[in-house]
Amino acid sequence: MFKEINIRDLKKSPVQMISDEWALLTAGSEQSFNTMTVSWGALGELWGKDVVICFVRPQRYTYEFMEKGDTFTLSFFDGEYKKELGICGSKSGRDCDKMKETGFVPVKAGNGVSFEQAHTVIVCKKIAYQDMSEDGFLSQDIKNNYSNGDYHRTYVGEIQKVLVKE
Repeated sequence: MFKEINIRDLKKSPVQMISDEWALLTAGSEQSFNTMTVSWGALGELWGKDVVICFVRPQRYTYEFMEKGDTFTLSFFDGEYKKELGICGSKSGRDCDKMKETGFVPVKAGNGVSFEQAHTVIVCKKIAYQDMSEDGFLSQDIKNNYSNGDYHRTYVGEIQKVLVKE
């Protein structure tokens, strides 16, 4: 069971949650969704709104769901789920049933989808996007992340709800 809290009442650092523990970015509806592991992202304030900023490469199956809908979630898990998060980050939902392979149980979260096993869920409404390009990078070490030219699309989502496991 989840309860809603204010984003400012998170007990853990969002940087730690995203970069160290990873998260699942999920888009779509309860009937049709996809999820992928993310370890890059940001939480903060933009345009007077609490926001999440996330990045999805166009070849990812989740990209199609991000483009179709206006809601997405970030779901955070305890360390015991690192193997399952690895599966969601390395396999495509086009080729396998990630829920069957991981045992994650989808649940409704606001207007989005999360997972029963998550300890924290951030529900977002997509409010902006911008495509990255090579000419926007000032450092070669950042450009090295794009040796295939597969630049991310950056999505900004306004935080609608933050849910934590009771």
